[in-house]
Amino acid sequence: MTEARLLPTGELPQLSRREVRAAEREKRGPVGTAVRLLREILLVVVVALGLSLLIKTFLVQAFFIPSPSMESTLIRGDRVVVSKLTPGPFDLKRGDIVVFSDPGGWLPTTTRAPEGRVRDGIHSALVFVGLLPADSDEHLIKRLIGLPGDKVVCCDARSRVTVNGTPIVEPYVYAGDVPSKDAFSVTVPAGKLWMMGDHRSVSEDSRYHPELDGGMVEMSDVVGRAFATVWPLDRRTLLRNPTSTFAEVPSP
Repeated sequence: MTEARLLPTGELPQLSRREVRAAEREKRGPVGTAVRLLREILLVVVVALGLSLLIKTFLVQAFFIPSPSMESTLIRGDRVVVSKLTPGPFDLKRGDIVVFSDPGGWLPTTTRAPEGRVRDGIHSALVFVGLLPADSDEHLIKRLIGLPGDKVVCCDARSRVTVNGTPIVEPYVYAGDVPSKDAFSVTVPAGKLWMMGDHRSVSEDSRYHPELDGGMVEMSDVVGRAFATVWPLDRRTLLRNPTSTFAEVPSP
């Protein structure tokens, strides 16, 4: 027979942490426990939203593809992730797929159909913190062909684009398209970029906006470099720079 342990007068038994928490919950009652749980959930949500906003602002942001101008590299409905560290800590390179703000007049004016004040507010908030891809009526995505100082010409005798006098073979151009049906010869000014879509026959890119700063895109309008397709799942892939295409291009 096991004897009960006797405690000195006035000494209370030592409770385990689990017993202490159970006693506290019993003391608070169901209402107090619910309030504490709600407070903890709210804290987790606020921290998560804050982290998402920081990531969207300084590191990466998601965008969706609304048009066929980058086919077949990107198709309508793809979701891409864009690094905001380029330009910045990392330099832009010829061949990069770049997201940039509309320089003005490149995109038609569109109005998103309202879905109700509450749903529109939630949608705007989720886009703001980076949990939904940004609206397509504010940004474009194209391939960077000409850096500041580059001379970009189309086309040579073999219908190839040349950069600084060097013809480039572009494996990303949409099957059946020529590099450009329209001739052009431009020198990219300092602080600007020359952009072209991969689906050349349908892409309204730098070639077709001479009235807007010669079709150039301001470096300051660049949001970042697209580096991966993440949705749909069957199209997940890294978007690699075709470095061999521009390997022989000399500096301007």
